[in-house]
Amino acid sequence: MDAVTAAPPPPSPAGAPAFSYLAVFSNCPLVAAVLSFAIAQSIKVFTTWYKENRWDAKQLIGSGGMPSSHSATVTALAVAVGMQEGFASSLFATAAVFASVVMYDAFGVRLHAGKQAEVLNQIVYELPSEHPLAETRPLRELLGHTPPQVFAGGVLGFAVATFTAMIAGLGS
Repeated sequence: MDAVTAAPPPPSPAGAPAFSYLAVFSNCPLVAAVLSFAIAQSIKVFTTWYKENRWDAKQLIGSGGMPSSHSATVTALAVAVGMQEGFASSLFATAAVFASVVMYDAFGVRLHAGKQAEVLNQIVYELPSEHPLAETRPLRELLGHTPPQVFAGGVLGFAVATFTAMIAGLGS
């Protein structure tokens, strides 16, 4: 049988739920991760206002700052997976290792890359105007996080995952 004359897929067994795009909202780990990300990014707008006395809507999509949205997202994902699947499951182990790598990267590699960008921008700024690199667009400096920012993101992710799991009725 070729692809054109292939039989349609068999119908769903009786009592099986029909496909629904709204089913994504019942996925507790996904909801917790997305909600943690959104809350962390929103908090950055307020921390920028508090520290610099100015509103900066770019913080809603930018990286770096307090708290770490990367840490909040992966922590919420790992905790919600643990609450749903069990903390002894291999799925939780995978999510926890993934979270650890992302959080280490946030305050390790990405933080140092941002510091290097800061130094390079200063060097380019001090070049004479006739130098070919003098008009180079500045590099983004706020890439990574300090350990307190990563920790705050982790605490936020844990709290959001716990709250989301309670609402979903997990662990009861």
